[in-house]
Amino acid sequence: MWPTHVKGDLTVARGSSGIVAGLTAAAVAAVCFLAYQASANAPDSVDASSAGAAGPSASPSPKPTPTEQPLAVPAGSGAGARVVYALEDRRVWIVDDQEKALRTFSVMPSAVSPPPGAYQVTSRSGSIKGSDGVPIEHVVRFANVDDVSVGFSAAQDDSMPSPDPTMKTGGVRMKRADGNVLWTFATVGVKVVVVP
Repeated sequence: MWPTHVKGDLTVARGSSGIVAGLTAAAVAAVCFLAYQASANAPDSVDASSAGAAGPSASPSPKPTPTEQPLAVPAGSGAGARVVYALEDRRVWIVDDQEKALRTFSVMPSAVSPPPGAYQVTSRSGSIKGSDGVPIEHVVRFANVDDVSVGFSAAQDDSMPSPDPTMKTGGVRMKRADGNVLWTFATVGVKVVVVP
């Protein structure tokens, strides 16, 4: 017969074994669940290759067509250090001279937009009142359309409302954080490329 103090140790050991067994069972269940998830989400091409190995009647799956990255710098936007402004996408890219996009962000287009083409930064203002009466900062002008100066800016209250279509305004609005980065990059003379 076991002494009393040994019997107590065995009880603790049995309790620890139960915990270890429970943890092991939970781990096995998690692995089984993940394996099921992986097989349920496997692409059709994996299933087709398995079926093809089983018999000659299975047809090979077509090669996937490469998709364009949605936030990639637009093709046909030139080369070298530049700011790219896509009118339809309402998006700006800051691109370095190694063709690397340093930053991309959405913007609110102005009421007056420049036609697609290459421009350059002509003037800048640190902080002024916009033509719509909103206090703005980091104004980077690059085009003039029908006597309306077009440029990037950020509202000091960080708002980006749609422009009033009845007013001829040229402010392309962005968030203040994006405006800070653009201001640092887009000095006078830097190329701005507008794409459709």
